Amino acid sequence: RLSPLSYRRQAGTVNKYLTIIVDCVIFIKFLGAECGVNADVEKHLELGKKLLAAGQLADALSQFHAAVVLDGDPDNYIAYYRRATVFLAMGKSKAALPDLTKVIELKMDFTAARLQRGHLLLKQGKLDEAEDDFKKVLKSNPSENEEKEAQSQLIKSDEMQRLRSQALEAFENADYTAAITFLDKILEVCVWDAELRELRAECFIKEGEPRKAISDLKAASKLKNDNTEAFYKISTLYYQLGDHELSLRYMSSEVRECLKLDQEHKRCFAHYKQVKKLNKLIESAEELIRDGRYTDATSKYESVMKTEPSIVEYTVRSKERICHCFSKDEKPVEAIRICSEVLQLEPDNVNALKDRAEAYLIEEMYDEAIQDYETAQEHNENDQQIREGLEKAQRLLKQSQKRDYYKILGVKRNAKKQEIIKAYRKLAMQWHPDNFQNEEEKKKAEKKFIDIAAAKEVLSDPEMRKKFDDGEDPLDAESQQGGGGNPFHRSWNSWQGFNPFSSGGPFRFKFHFN
Repeated sequence: RLSPLSYRRQAGTVNKYLTIIVDCVIFIKFLGAECGVNADVEKHLELGKKLLAAGQLADALSQFHAAVVLDGDPDNYIAYYRRATVFLAMGKSKAALPDLTKVIELKMDFTAARLQRGHLLLKQGKLDEAEDDFKKVLKSNPSENEEKEAQSQLIKSDEMQRLRSQALEAFENADYTAAITFLDKILEVCVWDAELRELRAECFIKEGEPRKAISDLKAASKLKNDNTEAFYKISTLYYQLGDHELSLRYMSSEVRECLKLDQEHKRCFAHYKQVKKLNKLIESAEELIRDGRYTDATSKYESVMKTEPSIVEYTVRSKERICHCFSKDEKPVEAIRICSEVLQLEPDNVNALKDRAEAYLIEEMYDEAIQDYETAQEHNENDQQIREGLEKAQRLLKQSQKRDYYKILGVKRNAKKQEIIKAYRKLAMQWHPDNFQNEEEKKKAEKKFIDIAAAKEVLSDPEMRKKFDDGEDPLDAESQQGGGGNPFHRSWNSWQGFNPFSSGGPFRFKFHFN
């Protein structure tokens, strides 16, 4: 038995030892866990090194990432450095930069990390920061190779500083050609400098080279986060180029991206509305052309020109399509006029040359059609439509130098059958041999009458007319394989009793000549 005082003393001692024992157990467990974590980290690091050496970059990155997460030790710079190395090998410099910075924060004299960060900063055009890294490498007892590399990069950085000053001065003096020359040299080194790419884009715009400007602005939009201004400029440049596929469709998506980044960007919103309106008009016009509704399509393209009168490209493209509509709608006079307007601005416009050539064919201006087809062929020698059109024009020219049934009846090449029959009746009545008493005049009338009847025979028969339109005279023995002779080359006597005023229908006309 213990007195209350003795009991309290012994109980306190027991509790003290129990506390020590519990603390030891917890410490042992923690130590074992910590040793297990370290073992896992080393395992990940070692496996990552092997995968990196084998070129399996994605798998190596996973291992080093796991090592960083598991380690939990903010002072373990090795895991960060190895992960940065993999990022660099994968071309992910943006991801590597924070890891290299972390390494340098943890180990200030880690010259390899400083050199690599200096390289990245130089490529980004952060010349002052890059120079600071290279100078610190030289002060940190580097190896011979590291010293040479740092000195070489310092010289390069100084050169970039000088070129940048010259480029900015040239730009301020509006000497854009010189500015581009300087910027070209800088961007060979500072390839990730978004500001310098935007500056060169401005120079290209001033020099009238919008496509080169677009290329630089696209790169700049990827190099800078939320680059609203670059998106807007890309959109406006495509719009000014008037390219239907890239200018309107691509532009529309870029403006939406621009608005997504900055909903209050008023210029973006106004531009987007204009692009959308113009795009709708052009799509509607093209759909009408596909449906063969050429008059309606012409009206739509006239609206395009009114919607955007300030950009010449849209006027030219609209006139080019209107020219096509007139040609397909067999309105040759209008087609020739509008196509000629396009070709005054763009002499090598193949589409306008083809459409004008087709209009010339309808107008029986074969020499002009041949000239247009030949010019078009010089610029697109593999176009089958041009080749076929040229061959047809040449056949029709040769044919026109012989007997032209359209000219005999005095009708256009696109005349309907009713027009052909009407013209035939009128001429047949006029040149009927019974109308003439003089023998010489009668013989002349007989020949004329036979030609009129032949023209009616060919042009009122769809199959024979098609042959003639393709450059072959179906009544000419020379153009027919196997000969056969001309059924109309006979004497007037054989035509006695022939009714030239019958259309093959139910009506018959009888004329009495005095």
